[in-house]
Amino acid sequence: MNKERNICIVGLGLLGGSYAMGLTDAGYTVTAVDVRPEAIRYALEKGIIAAGAVEGFAPLLAGADAVVLGLYPHALVDWLRNNQKHLKPGALLTDVCGVKSGVVEEIQGFLRPDAEFIASHPMAGKETAGVANSEVDMYKNASYIITPTELTDPEAQKTLEALARSIGFTRIEVTDPQRHDTIISYTSQLAHVVSSAYIKSPTSALTLGFTAGSFQDMTRVAKLDPDMWTSLFHMNKGPLLREINTLLHNLTVFRDALQEDDLSQVRGLLDQGRLLREEVLLRQHQNGTLDD
Repeated sequence: MNKERNICIVGLGLLGGSYAMGLTDAGYTVTAVDVRPEAIRYALEKGIIAAGAVEGFAPLLAGADAVVLGLYPHALVDWLRNNQKHLKPGALLTDVCGVKSGVVEEIQGFLRPDAEFIASHPMAGKETAGVANSEVDMYKNASYIITPTELTDPEAQKTLEALARSIGFTRIEVTDPQRHDTIISYTSQLAHVVSSAYIKSPTSALTLGFTAGSFQDMTRVAKLDPDMWTSLFHMNKGPLLREINTLLHNLTVFRDALQEDDLSQVRGLLDQGRLLREEVLLRQHQNGTLDD
């Protein structure tokens, strides 16, 4: 996308704010819409955006060649339905939602024919929220998932991919909405469920001086936005329940082996997990996506 063009961010939270920072740094003209005056004020004072509005934002949308919807999934659809009339003809829209199936189908069912919506999911973030916690390099070397459909314009998809690369994304994954939600239920949503459940042990009150990396790794994402994650869990209920049931089965196997003093079984289970983790690391290394 030509950097002389304008991009509007709707929702200046952590992800939307980081988009705004990255796009401004990359040379685009960035505007923003948010319901919180303090978020708009902060972004203007810090030079994150060129203009912003809480109300009367129709001119910002009308002047935007691309719109990034940084809204919760339950709010995104309604907001777009009510405000698509303000969009510039030919506008490219994308989102940051952690679920796709319900969102994509509904939006493509009512969106103006002269606008293009391509769902995407930036695989980056942290446990703090708000534009004040945004980072210009939040997306540096991160993966960017795009979920086009048979209605997606290939040229618009190329434009979106170029836009993603301009703010640091180095790996573009293209898949369908259903496959996205199936995999994300395991790689992201289940991890938040486990972390939240783990920290509820009564022993957590006794941990001062007894914690190191393992405890920090297990509890980091328990510090979450309960409204957002409740919405994500509910919208992806089927795949997430399957992953929870799989985890419960695996935990039961561990518990039963230990209860029966079957140390050979315990060791075998641990070794199996170690080998699976090594396989994951090897695949990531081979594909240039090695994480921690």
